[in-house]
Order: sequence, then structure tokens, then C-alpha cells
Amino acid sequence: MKSDNLTAQGRETLERFKMEAANEVGVTLRNGYNGDITAREAGSVGGMMVKVMCPEQQWKFTRNNVKMMGHVHNIVLSAEMVI
Repeated sequence: MKSDNLTAQGRETLERFKMEAANEVGVTLRNGYNGDITAREAGSVGGMMVKVMCPEQQWKFTRNNVKMMGHVHNIVLSAEMVI
């Protein structure tokens, strides 16, 4: 999300959300520049933010294998809801 399009209140809210996500995954962020954290840490913070903003809906069902009678495959389908 481009920060140019945000109001001051929006930037503050996004910054608070980022800090909460970082705290949840165990990454220590400081106010301002955080260029010293690893890519893995930054990715885990961003991943947590996306996970909260775009929750996944999962459906689980079983399908019988038509080629080999008696065999069952468990299948998980994931869909993303964007609001």
C-alpha cells in the first residue's frame, strides 16, 4: 500500500497494526527506520498483516479415486475473501 495515499490518521493506524503484527511474530521493530532486520523477519511481519487483513476460507472434502476402488484422497481447497 502506498503511504502517499494515506491520511495522517491512516498512516498512524497502519504503523500501529504493523507493530502489533511484529509483536505477534516475535520481531522487534523500532519507530522509524528498520533496515537492519532480516528479510525473513520483515516477511513474517508482512505475512502476519496479510493473514489478518485477508482471512482464508478453507473447505475440506474427500474424493474417491475412480481408478482404484477403495482409495480416498483428502483435498483442501483455499479461497481468499477480499473485502
